[in-house]
Amino acid sequence: MAKRLIPSFNRILVEKLIPPSKTNSGILLPEKTPKLNSGKVVAVGPGARDRDGKHIPVNLKEGDTVLLPEYGGTEVKLAEKEYHLYRDDDILGALHD
Repeated sequence: MAKRLIPSFNRILVEKLIPPSKTNSGILLPEKTPKLNSGKVVAVGPGARDRDGKHIPVNLKEGDTVLLPEYGGTEVKLAEKEYHLYRDDDILGALHD
């Protein structure tokens, strides 16, 4: 039975992207190559409410690639996969091709 986590309020569930350790031609990349701390949005909460009770939707949607802070977030394990839970405010930006 697969579990699906729906984040609360303005939280976002992210699966971190791991950069490849070697190229398509088989060349091993050194550990010191600069890597972008990014991830793919897996699930998004419904949003938060402001002081007046107005709904503030989350800016991102499932499938977006985002830039993550170096530290922070809550680690969550589901079906032997690691995910991280962030607030909408903690996400640094969306990455587009």
